[in-house]
Amino acid sequence: MPLETTKNIWHNGNLIPWDKAQIHVMSHVVHYGSSVFEGIRCYAQPNSAGVFRLPEHIQRLADSAKIYRMPLPYTVEQLCSAVVDVVEANGVAPCYIRPIAFRGYGEMGVNPLKNPVEVYIANFPWGKYVSGHDGGDVCISSWNRLAPNTMPSMAKAGANYMNSQLIRMEADINGYSEGIALDVNGYLSEGSGENLFLVRNGVLYTTPVANSVLSGITRASVITLAKQLGIEVVEQALPREMIYIADEAFFTGTAAEVTHLRSVDRILIADGKMGPITTALHNEFFSIVNGLKPDRYNWLTPVNVKAAEPVGA
Repeated sequence: MPLETTKNIWHNGNLIPWDKAQIHVMSHVVHYGSSVFEGIRCYAQPNSAGVFRLPEHIQRLADSAKIYRMPLPYTVEQLCSAVVDVVEANGVAPCYIRPIAFRGYGEMGVNPLKNPVEVYIANFPWGKYVSGHDGGDVCISSWNRLAPNTMPSMAKAGANYMNSQLIRMEADINGYSEGIALDVNGYLSEGSGENLFLVRNGVLYTTPVANSVLSGITRASVITLAKQLGIEVVEQALPREMIYIADEAFFTGTAAEVTHLRSVDRILIADGKMGPITTALHNEFFSIVNGLKPDRYNWLTPVNVKAAEPVGA
């Protein structure tokens, strides 16, 4: 969707104008994809706004950087404060927040270690990610997720999203709103930027980290909500055909939030409507993040912004 600009972007400890947040074309990241990043939502509350699971997101950024031997020049606490600073400085909520760390301008060559690490944080308005008001119509992609011991799927790295782009472009060209990748062994993995859940006979299934999925923070939140609601949760490898006979299916993710799937490969999932378990989890999630129910898990970091209407669920 089109990008809406805001006034400021945080760069290495300072707020700079949006249009000044530029890098050199010879920066290492441009040539070798050497970046790690996060996607975070800031939600509207009745009289304020809150950033969803901010410490967990920034910790995952730090973990991704560690995997790639990319020393971040800021602590998790400093980066959490920086996120709050940029959201409040721009006065935009609800919004999407994008912290990114990458190898900048220094040396050319595959070895990145002598290139400086740059850190930016931007925020901007962003609505619904997976199209379809009545649920997503998705497909199984011809592209597999990354095989173990090739590139680390647990790192949220820019280079990994070249694979995601292939999955998403193929789906779009063929008339679907999203694609679901299989792992190298042919088991269900995840969407191009979303974790996957299925419901069968009242049990909630999701693919484990070992199936080349990102350890999603919204995924973990939904698992927590499901257990609190008394829904049995099973993490296990899932064959492709399991999704065709599922009673319900949905995506989770910072961008996708909780998005139910209407069909896969033009096979309707049950009657195509959002099922009772997906509905319960969807409603519970949005009730908490939009301040309609107490934040009993302390998931929201308050920001001093008078929020506009909530982003559509």
